[in-house]
Amino acid sequence: MSIQWLCCKVVGALRWKPRAKGGRAVSDFKGRHFRGEIVLWAVRWYCRYGISYRDLEQMMAERGVSVDHSTIYRWVQRYAPEIERRLRWHWRRPRSRSWRVDETYVKVRGKWSYLYRAVDKLGNTIDFYLSPTRNTIAAKRFLGKALRGLKDWEQPEVINTDKAPTYAAALAELKAEGKCPKDTQHRQVKYLNNIVEADHGKLKQLIRPVRGFKSMKTAYATIKGFEVMRALRKGQAAIFNLTRDILGEARLVERAFGLGPSALTEAVQLVGERLEAA
Repeated sequence: MSIQWLCCKVVGALRWKPRAKGGRAVSDFKGRHFRGEIVLWAVRWYCRYGISYRDLEQMMAERGVSVDHSTIYRWVQRYAPEIERRLRWHWRRPRSRSWRVDETYVKVRGKWSYLYRAVDKLGNTIDFYLSPTRNTIAAKRFLGKALRGLKDWEQPEVINTDKAPTYAAALAELKAEGKCPKDTQHRQVKYLNNIVEADHGKLKQLIRPVRGFKSMKTAYATIKGFEVMRALRKGQAAIFNLTRDILGEARLVERAFGLGPSALTEAVQLVGERLEAA
């Protein structure tokens, strides 16, 4: 009995079958008039490549998919936050306990809002939070969100910020409430934040084609898509990307919605193909 034959038998046993009509993969895209793969394709492209809705409409038309740019906008508002929620446990795994925290500006309804962001010293995204204000309350809310759900070995040893006094006050309150480790050091060294400031610039390249958001709700929904695509592009979910390429990234998003074969089936298929090639 050859290994190739065994792999083929396992693949046959695990071969994906379409979900029943009441399954999750169907209900997630019910009433969209397009297959789930096409919807996620459009949302992923918009959030990954920094293009306008009208440009994406034309790009999809070149590939035989006729869809209006306003429809793509509704898809992004509905599915970008859902992609971020379902893939959060894939990418939100800090590789360093030294954090860099800063905020950048985002225009919403003609006024500046504040996007709080945290990365580790290697540049990996940890968390983000959009706020209409820049004060201790907003800083505390963001840091509390970033610290929530971390394992003991993922808790930061050092949090580096700029000289804004709001961070020191927010960290002091979080430590008093037991939401931040007592021994976490708060460091204020400006040049060490060059990492997060450079990452702001990459994110702004995705935000620029938007030319201003209409509301905080739509801004936050879209930014969630931008942030998760940035995290995937930085390789933060590489362990789940079976082929280690852009197609594997696309499959990672699709699997989160129950589309296509399972990760186990794909892994067995990949092993079989490589053994056959060898």
